[in-house]
Amino acid sequence: MKKIRIKFLLFVYEKTQRLYRKYFKKKTRQWRFNEKQLLEFHKDSLGRKLGEFYEKHGFTMIPKMENHDVHHLLTDCGTNFEDEIAMQFLLLGNGKLNAHLLAAIVLGIIILPEYSRMYIKAYRKGQNMRPFYHMDFEALLWQNFEHVKDFIQKKQSPVLY
Repeated sequence: MKKIRIKFLLFVYEKTQRLYRKYFKKKTRQWRFNEKQLLEFHKDSLGRKLGEFYEKHGFTMIPKMENHDVHHLLTDCGTNFEDEIAMQFLLLGNGKLNAHLLAAIVLGIIILPEYSRMYIKAYRKGQNMRPFYHMDFEALLWQNFEHVKDFIQKKQSPVLY
């Protein structure tokens, strides 16, 4: 029964993704890099980690949606469907709010209610992180991945005197 529910959610996602990019990402431009170019970044950089993420999962970049994949890396959210919904809860907790996000949350609660605890935990995690949903991660691809992640998760960097 769960497989049918997830197939329905995938169907809805595939039908709404283009509309989301068209109407909610009007001012967003596609990144200048592709998956292969990301793998050429320094080994500890955000760009390289993102390239490895695409390679590991067999994903390709979706124009104007690249930041979403960075969110997976920085928040340690998985890529299966219940994790995708949890990511939306995390982003809501982090301050993001739009119709697409709210629709994903409502559908997630209705169709996969058995993950409600995970969703609440993700929401609280988002509340405890620095607001990052609006950041331009393309400009940070050269930065050390762990430093970016620690900054967003409000971890203190050691100060060396």
